[in-house]
Amino acid sequence: MNDPTRAAPPVEILLVEDNPGDERLTREALKEGKVYSNLHWVKDGVEALDFLRRKGKYGAAPRPDIILLDLNLPKKDGREVLQEIKKDDQLKRIPVVILTTSKAEEDVLKTYNLHANCYVTKPVDLEKFIVVVKSIDAFWLTVVTLPNGH
Repeated sequence: MNDPTRAAPPVEILLVEDNPGDERLTREALKEGKVYSNLHWVKDGVEALDFLRRKGKYGAAPRPDIILLDLNLPKKDGREVLQEIKKDDQLKRIPVVILTTSKAEEDVLKTYNLHANCYVTKPVDLEKFIVVVKSIDAFWLTVVTLPNGH
């Protein structure tokens, strides 16, 4: 039975981002959002896949409800990570929002061809960056019904 007095569980967000400044801004913007969320941060594509597959130090990692993925990452870039996520039957239904500085048309086309759910260009301006993250929060965590991956 649904208990209306119980708060909804937090939305689990995986941020795959090598820039600590962007991680900090994303965390701050999400704190100001309307949805209670847990932000998990990994700094490269290899760590992202370990987190998603619960390998090594990520053995107890929660399954993310949504992934915010930068394209330009060390070790394994975001395009490769996206491709692996969308080929994996256990992971492919997790929505992936590309959040990157690249405005290249080829990146936009390639990531949609790899089944990205959304492509957002990161503004360089700090205030606009926070607005973008809050917009992602408002849309993906408030408006959209996310798949139950459990």
